[in-house]
Amino acid sequence: MTFSATHEENPVATTSSGETPSAAERAYQLIRAQILNGTHQPGTMLGEAGLASELEVSRTPVRVALARLQDEGWIIIYPKRGAIVQGVDERTVAELADARFVLETTAVDRAPDALRQKLADALDTSIHAQREAFDAGDIAAFIDLTLQFHRGFVEAGDNQVMLELYSQLSDRHRFILFASGDRLLDRCEEIIAEHASLVEHLRTGDSTGFANTLRGHLAENAPPTATSARTSTAFESTMLGNH
Repeated sequence: MTFSATHEENPVATTSSGETPSAAERAYQLIRAQILNGTHQPGTMLGEAGLASELEVSRTPVRVALARLQDEGWIIIYPKRGAIVQGVDERTVAELADARFVLETTAVDRAPDALRQKLADALDTSIHAQREAFDAGDIAAFIDLTLQFHRGFVEAGDNQVMLELYSQLSDRHRFILFASGDRLLDRCEEIIAEHASLVEHLRTGDSTGFANTLRGHLAENAPPTATSARTSTAFESTMLGNH
């Protein structure tokens, strides 16, 4: 089975106020989405002219978008040459797993029974949708559902600050899931089974069982990573060394 990545939300339809976003904002959202979903893999060289043509905008909004993406750590810009997409290094993968583990287990440990039961029912529905996405070969839908699924555990804690913190991790989480590639595909059945086990622990209030299952779940789903340093070194040796 080969997963497709056709399921994708429109990231630039409107702003939060309902207004049409600027050309720079549209360029930022689209390039960022392409990085997160693996269209632009780590090590890919992005050029202003090519992106401007693809996005049907001038080079100025693309330049603004790339500067913003560099500030966020997604790319490194090399003046007059382009920008190279960065990977997520092993330390970042480990730190993301640690942060998610703390937030998800803490929320579940503190969740009131009524909310646990309500969310467990909703997450059971999510698992059914995950199986459908897997059977349809829709990797993007499966990843969207996985992100929403794990967020549900934090919602169980009914703590808005924790939810805000968790939301800040979602882009890196999405990037890592897409970077998992075949590993995610190979473990899909196991992932769904682990998700079902996590929901059962949530439903019964078994915080220890939830923590033990989640710890193994996070460790098993970490992908092989291409470090930013390794990517930059490769670029410098192949591109900069020729000038």
